[in-house]
Amino acid sequence: MPLPPERVRRIGVLMDAERRDRGAQERFEALTEGLKAKGWVEGRNLKIEIRWAGDDDRRIRDYAADLAELTPELLIGTDRDTAKALLAAGGGMPVVFLNVVDPVGAGLVTTLERPGGGVTGLCLTEFGASTQWPEIIKRIAPNLMRVAIIHDPDVKPNQSQIAAIQTVAPAIGLEAFGVDAKSFRELERAVAGFSRTPNSGLIVGMAAPSRRERSAIVQLAARFKLPAIYADRLFVTAGGLISYGPDLKEQYRLAAGYADRILKGEKPADLPVQTPAKFTVAINLKTAKALGLTVSPGLREWADEVVD
Repeated sequence: MPLPPERVRRIGVLMDAERRDRGAQERFEALTEGLKAKGWVEGRNLKIEIRWAGDDDRRIRDYAADLAELTPELLIGTDRDTAKALLAAGGGMPVVFLNVVDPVGAGLVTTLERPGGGVTGLCLTEFGASTQWPEIIKRIAPNLMRVAIIHDPDVKPNQSQIAAIQTVAPAIGLEAFGVDAKSFRELERAVAGFSRTPNSGLIVGMAAPSRRERSAIVQLAARFKLPAIYADRLFVTAGGLISYGPDLKEQYRLAAGYADRILKGEKPADLPVQTPAKFTVAINLKTAKALGLTVSPGLREWADEVVD
């Protein structure tokens, strides 16, 4: 007698990127691979409903409502805005978020240790990386004397992060300045002014002003011939000089672990928000050459990824 078919569980995923975004596709694949490793196979015991909202606020709200109407057993939002939209539309459905710099300040959770409510996830705190950024950019661009730390002033942890960078920078001969940039236009004006002083560079965190603007930010650094270090390797594959930051694909695999636990009956409120454990380095050799920089064999060997 044949075995009865497995019960099919449903997950809704709201992506903060366009479908054509290769980096976002890779991250989504990491999520599905992580689910498969836990025994959740689409077409057998799992159905994933995915919506690609990009950075359009209206689409984010509409797609969140669309996913909620399907009554999945779990919703996944891949940044602050998608997570908040899913919480608003979900009517108490469990939500797992990713890539949120300040989930407490965003009102998603009560504390990292005890999220409360029906939401948990993985935050994108960069404190494990930020104090390393001055040393790393100085290593690839030894003539640098000043760096502008591009950040979003609405993200509260960024102020502490800037202070931490400013504390360590003088020891390696760097002055560090925080530059507010809520929009790309503000960022462009700030960088244009900052670049007038020789031996200047940039530090670009995750929330500065948005990962969605990475190509434009990389082009801006190239236009003003500014060495820049980024928190995300996708900036480097888009033409940026060097990155040091959390492994985002690993974040999606970890989210799959939380999805597995919730589908098996655990409550999001009992699952503490996780912070990044793995950081990677990527270097773009073509960009280094364009800036007149020499990447030593030791630096190449140290990097996790080298883009020719």
